[in-house]
Amino acid sequence: MTTAIGAPSDTFDLIRRHLSPRLALTGSFAGRGATEVSGDGCRVTLSDGRTALDFGSYAVTLLGHRHPDVLAAVREQLDTMPTSTRSLANPTAAGAASHLAEYFQQALPKVYFGLNGADAVEVAVKLARLATGRGRVVAVQGGFHGKSLGALALTHSPLYRRGLLGTAVDVVHVPADDPGAVLREVRGGEVAAVVFEPVQGENGAAVLSVEVLRQWCADAARYGTFTIADEIQCGLRRCGERSVALAAGLPVDAVLVGKPLGGGVVPLSALVCSEELYAPLSADPFLHSATFGGHPLSCAALPAALTAIEGAAEHGGRLAAALDSAMAELAGRHGELIAGIRGRSLLRGIDFTSSGVAGSVVIELAGAGLLVSPCLGRPGTVRLLPPLVSTEADIAEAADILDTAIGVAARHGTPSDRP
Repeated sequence: MTTAIGAPSDTFDLIRRHLSPRLALTGSFAGRGATEVSGDGCRVTLSDGRTALDFGSYAVTLLGHRHPDVLAAVREQLDTMPTSTRSLANPTAAGAASHLAEYFQQALPKVYFGLNGADAVEVAVKLARLATGRGRVVAVQGGFHGKSLGALALTHSPLYRRGLLGTAVDVVHVPADDPGAVLREVRGGEVAAVVFEPVQGENGAAVLSVEVLRQWCADAARYGTFTIADEIQCGLRRCGERSVALAAGLPVDAVLVGKPLGGGVVPLSALVCSEELYAPLSADPFLHSATFGGHPLSCAALPAALTAIEGAAEHGGRLAAALDSAMAELAGRHGELIAGIRGRSLLRGIDFTSSGVAGSVVIELAGAGLLVSPCLGRPGTVRLLPPLVSTEADIAEAADILDTAIGVAARHGTPSDRP
């Protein structure tokens, strides 16, 4: 039986009944009673006819919505081989793996495909533990690596583990600014991997020190511990480089990518790693598998997505410069509410003086036509994630909307400010 959906109220009713009442409330509030009905480029259209700039979508839409080259690749695959037998060799997945390894100049030749970021984190940690015979993992305070049980152990904020008695991985979280933190953990010979985000997206676009990361990599290598750069949010030109870690010359054993890897059209993530880390899977390819891993539709999108990303990389540099200027001007105009601006290139976090201020700003932005990504683990920060397909005029428009929203928050106060 198919449920017919007409007015937006039908959508919210179905969400309340079958998903979550709170999710229905949040969506209704963000859209002011309207739902999303279509997307094109960096804009989405709502059911009431309004449009909004999409500078959110949790970093998935780096190429915007419905990029034509990605759509064409997926449609072609849909008409030939939309799924895989998993028994016969899959040429689409093989070609995508080769393309991705070449994208990173063969620095990391082995590839495993998943569907979301947590998939890539899970297999990376599993392989590190199997390859080393060790059980412990070092992660970083402020980091976010997913919400499935294994990946959740690496995620730092206790917010996501509320109500859970424990997680399956022995993890210690070290301070992001301590060069000696990894050495203290690995010299006992019990650590399988060190996992870090070069730019912590969920932590408000906090940029980790390259010097600290370089020391961590050196100390890990000295004691036979793998280093894994989680670039699921910050990689693939979101922060300017194909890989933030590799561009900085960090000798990592793996880079994790996802979010825009499927071109904003299909779900796709990947572990790209060294022969040594991948060795358990080379020996037994069924050691870790998933029904939809290497799915043809997703893998067909990858070459088109990476080609489009590279074609827009130079334009992305100009957008980043425009965003720099816009953020500096906003900070200067609203110093009483903005505590700081963090991040790199097209991943920025605006730190407000309180979570109440941030919440009020997000409310105003949604109604005014700008979609952003809040940080659940850092509620005082609002993330901006402009697509590569946006223009400098779009950046200026977003800055104007932000300026007005922050002004409204300043005039009216925030829930925590009011008597």
